[in-house]
Amino acid sequence: MADVSFSAYAALNSVKSAQTKAAAPQQDAGKNEVAETFANFKDAVQGAEKAAIDTAVSGADPHAMVEALANAELVLDAAVTIRDKVVEAYQELLRMPV
Repeated sequence: MADVSFSAYAALNSVKSAQTKAAAPQQDAGKNEVAETFANFKDAVQGAEKAAIDTAVSGADPHAMVEALANAELVLDAAVTIRDKVVEAYQELLRMPV
């Protein structure tokens, strides 16, 4: 099985590149931000599952598994918060007088 590892420097660089991308003017008008976000969510959850399986089967680094699970939990919490805000906005629209 593949070795699972976590690099704090790689994680920080990905955050910095995401912040730089958000600060820069939108260059790729054809990109779909929602689709990209769902893909990132899917990757985080699959990474956590793979880390848990690797730790259980081959005795890989348990610290990497905890990091992957924490990352998946953060992504899931963000997705639930976004969903709640969308539902709240929709309910506000329904309450508007016509």
